[in-house]
Order: sequence, then structure tokens, then C-alpha cells
Amino acid sequence: MAKPLYTAEAHVVGGRINGHGRSSDGALEVDLRIPRELGGQGGGTNPEELFAVGFAACFESAIATVARRTKDEAGDVAVDSKVMLLTTQERGFKLAVELDVSLPSIEDQAKAIELVRAAHRVCPYSNATRNNIEVSLTANGQPVS
Repeated sequence: MAKPLYTAEAHVVGGRINGHGRSSDGALEVDLRIPRELGGQGGGTNPEELFAVGFAACFESAIATVARRTKDEAGDVAVDSKVMLLTTQERGFKLAVELDVSLPSIEDQAKAIELVRAAHRVCPYSNATRNNIEVSLTANGQPVS
């Protein structure tokens, strides 16, 4: 394994049903609950919400990295993410992700699509999920293939 640039650490007890999670530095502390949509009581967050926030934040940083490399101004990027929990034929579960990337300062649609495509090659979440889960991307409302 390569030398890590950074290591995040967390401790969770109780899982998603009635759990509590905390990062080792104490900056993140959350109650974990099953969402109402899945028959739970809600009142906390869940792994899918945490993954959605993490993926969106990471992807925005990847856009910034790519924009710096290409000398494009993309400082006003916003990423809306959806993480869907799906069932498998084997009675297991899997995820699917949609990232809707808004690049208001990039007027050229082809450039916006290329920045999102390049960010998808750079983002650690994208690299971790590639060929494992379905990830669909849009750039300024247009699909990115």
C-alpha cells in the first residue's frame, strides 16, 4: 500500500438502527437511525446520507483540482447528490449514485462536461466505486457519458 496522505478514523456503536458515530478528532458526531422511508423512526442520519455528503464534497474538490490544472475558473461549483439503496437478486443490498454538478461560470457545455468527466477520473470516491456501483453524472443539467 502507498503511504497515506491522510487517514480518517471513526468509531460506531449500534449500527444504523440506533447507533452513534464519532470521528476520532471529535469534529463529527452523529446519531444513526433508520430513515422513516425504510420503516424507522428517523431522527438521525444514516450511512447513505453520509455517503451522499462525502461523495459530493469529494467530487467538488476533484472539480477544483481539474479546473486548476486546465486553468479554468470553476469556483462556484455546486454538487447535488443522491445515494439510492437498492436490493439485489441475492437478497442483499447495493448502492447507486447520481451527481448533478452545476458549474455556473462554465458557459461552454462541452467544457463543463469534460471537467466533470475529468473529475470523475480524479475523485477518490469515483475511483472507489468505479465498476462496482452505477454512478450517473450531469454537468449543467446535461448527461455526462
